[in-house]
Amino acid sequence: LAAAAGGGGAEGEPEAGRSRVPPEVREQVSALWEEWLAVYSQPAQSDKAYAQFMVLLQQQGWLKAAEPCDHFFRVLVEITVETTLCSAQAGSGGELKLDVGSAADKGGVGALAQLGGISGGGGGGRAVLNFRALDALFKLVTILVEYFSDSSSANTRLTLLHRALAAVLRALLHQYEHEPQRFNQRVYFRMLANWLFDLNAPDPVLDSINFPVLTAFANALHALQPARLPGFAFAWLELAAHRMLMPRLLAAKGQRGWVLFQRLLVHLLRFLHPFLQAAQLPEPVRLLYRGLLRVLLVLLHDFPEFLCDYHFALVDCIPTTCVQMRNIVLSAFPRTMRLPDPFTPNLKVDLLPEITQPPRILSNVTHALDQAGLRADIDGYLLHRAPYTVLLELRHRLLVTDVDGRQRFDVPLLNSLVLHVGIQAIAQLQAKGPQPASPLSNCAPMDIFQQLTAELDSEGRYLLLNALANQLRYPNNQTHYFSCVLLFLFHEATIEQVQEQITRVLVERLIVHRPHPWGLLITFIELIKNPRYNFWAKNFIRAAPEIEKLFESVSRSCMGAPPTPPSGQGRADGEEGVVASAFSLGGEH
Repeated sequence: LAAAAGGGGAEGEPEAGRSRVPPEVREQVSALWEEWLAVYSQPAQSDKAYAQFMVLLQQQGWLKAAEPCDHFFRVLVEITVETTLCSAQAGSGGELKLDVGSAADKGGVGALAQLGGISGGGGGGRAVLNFRALDALFKLVTILVEYFSDSSSANTRLTLLHRALAAVLRALLHQYEHEPQRFNQRVYFRMLANWLFDLNAPDPVLDSINFPVLTAFANALHALQPARLPGFAFAWLELAAHRMLMPRLLAAKGQRGWVLFQRLLVHLLRFLHPFLQAAQLPEPVRLLYRGLLRVLLVLLHDFPEFLCDYHFALVDCIPTTCVQMRNIVLSAFPRTMRLPDPFTPNLKVDLLPEITQPPRILSNVTHALDQAGLRADIDGYLLHRAPYTVLLELRHRLLVTDVDGRQRFDVPLLNSLVLHVGIQAIAQLQAKGPQPASPLSNCAPMDIFQQLTAELDSEGRYLLLNALANQLRYPNNQTHYFSCVLLFLFHEATIEQVQEQITRVLVERLIVHRPHPWGLLITFIELIKNPRYNFWAKNFIRAAPEIEKLFESVSRSCMGAPPTPPSGQGRADGEEGVVASAFSLGGEH
């Protein structure tokens, strides 16, 4: 499959791909195709006729060696695709209007705009296609994979499927790049969807190769990812979320399919990222975005553990502008867990049994740190709290240069840094045992967080605070730790701008539609209820009437009517003893 995907654009001219198959081979396969059509078109189709045709293929040696088998499927796919495209009837007004996309539009919007649908119906000027040839090929491949056996190879069925998929991928990529005006995603979608459905139907013969079949289709979609073929994006999403693929991958024994589907989900998120980051959604991109939201909601309902375990990799690809999408991912919690009501009066978060347990993270948290060569320096500072130059240089090492020469913050690197430091900090705290005073006020991890909070500009600080808030999820020790870190930074901030940004990061995640992460609610309720933080006396709360009404509305949802702060009130508990009583991981939250 990888070889087929890699060879799509290397053939130069449109006919170059055909020239690799000798003309005499093409004639022989064409004759066999006519025979198969005669068998397939019989009113009373029988297994006996299918078996006779399979025997013919075996006798002529088309399915044994690699090269004849590749030529066989390649010619069949080319014939069926050409037949289907030529069957297009004229649309309204007698003008032929195919549902095509332009591969020349590398940005993807033009191709998406022309490929907004994948249904086979014809109305409104869309082409009406005759899928008889495609269905005949689908039936042939299904029979071969299901019933063909060869004593010389235990994986013959899978080999045939791989070669058939490779032929489809090769034809799709070749036509997309060399004949964009004739490309029609409905042709390839129907072919792949039919195979996906029938090869995963309950069948004693196919049950033994069920997961390898799913893996083959997941790898095929990996090769056809939207960033490479934006004009195939709608069909791609329909296939990736197909009821015969997504739930079966995620329900496979031992969670073997999770990494495959996570890779597909990341492909779609990365493709949409530049559009979502710019908050400019042409209608085709908006449709894809809505489709992605629905997929995430299905995952949240049926496979929440998948979102829990891969939250880091998924959130890494979600821009800060997509607050609701990020909340959906972060709201997931294991189905075996019963969430405590965050609005319970005097809820003791630190006494919850789950709050000491680490969450399972299957993503590679340190990948960005390793790529930037920053992990060794960070680990050294966390261990020895030296050298101080690590802190001084950290801000500059978080910057990257764009292709146009502008510097920006490396968001994946910042996310990786925050979670890695948090994981190491929790390990250090657990190694030390219960602490009588706050362990957050004087330690290497908090040095890093406070240094970045003080040195970063408004944009960088906003990204840092978002990276911290991304760990406010279901009850676990990371949620508890990062909640304490955010509250600590709010309390210790020397300028109100930092407190305003912390509030903004929390509130903008609360004012969107549900769901809201449990840890987010716990942190914000603690912030507005605990007099230690003197929240209602902050000037930014009453910067404008609409902002004041917003906070009052959020407050009523969380704790009833907001308190009225006395004039000139400072910190409620003074300077002494506040940190020790408020932020110890082993103390009261």
